[in-house]
This record gives sequence, C-alpha cells and structure tokens, in this order.
Amino acid sequence: MAEKDKKRAANGRRVSFFNKERGCPFSGKKALAINYKDVKLLQRFVSEHGKITPSRITCASSKKQRELALAIKRARFLALLPYAAS
Repeated sequence: MAEKDKKRAANGRRVSFFNKERGCPFSGKKALAINYKDVKLLQRFVSEHGKITPSRITCASSKKQRELALAIKRARFLALLPYAAS
C-alpha cells in the first residue's frame, strides 16, 4: 500500500527528490533574458567567491550557459560585477 502512494515517472520508475528533471531557466515561454546590464539576474549565477556557477547547478543548457558566462564576463569588464569577493 505504501508503494502505491509514492510518485512514479512516465516510465514507471519512482521519482526521486534529487533527480527531478528541471528545465533551463532561459528557455521556454516565460524565460529570463540574458543581458549583461541586468546585474540582479547575473548575481544569482555567481557564487559568493565570484565564480560562475556551473550548469549542473543552474540547470542551464550548454548554449545558454555560454551566453550567461559571456554576459557575466562583460559585466565584470564594465565594473558592474566584481571579479572576486572583497
């Protein structure tokens, strides 16, 4: 009975809390636009130490992760974002 209460995926497997498939936050209908001037958005994808967060953490596709990295680098060059934590 307890087995029936657990959630199952389309293929019949149990859905784990950690293995849920999340989509890219930058693709879709209500997607966020990547812009080097949007510092508030870019700060979400930079760690406390100033490193760019990897795509396995952000769930961004590889194409959008490259665009995000380029936008962060441009914002750093224009002094909108710090290179490292101070």
